[in-house]
Amino acid sequence: MAGLEITECRVRPCVKEDEKLKAFATIVLNHCFVVTDLKVIAGPKGLFVAMPSRRRKDGKFRDIAHPLTREFRAKIEEIVLRQYQEEMQRLGGQPPRDDDDYEETLADLEQP
Repeated sequence: MAGLEITECRVRPCVKEDEKLKAFATIVLNHCFVVTDLKVIAGPKGLFVAMPSRRRKDGKFRDIAHPLTREFRAKIEEIVLRQYQEEMQRLGGQPPRDDDDYEETLADLEQP
């Protein structure tokens, strides 16, 4: 879809240190569709964004939502990772000690 835009991105760094999971992210598409539980992961080649997923009965994980094109996946990753870097810089390079400081509700993302 040519007109699909990421109109909002929020990133919540994780409290646990030295874990591969660095943050959770939420994106809003065209001010009208929310995708939650994206993950910022530290992999062998650096940070990347994992799509929301759930464990199947066979123990494997399957994405719940994901982009269909490489271009849009790259766009999501660019925006989420930029927001993650900005948030970590704002926090002085350390994730918050208390997750309560980062409580987020879907109501915060809704338009009035």
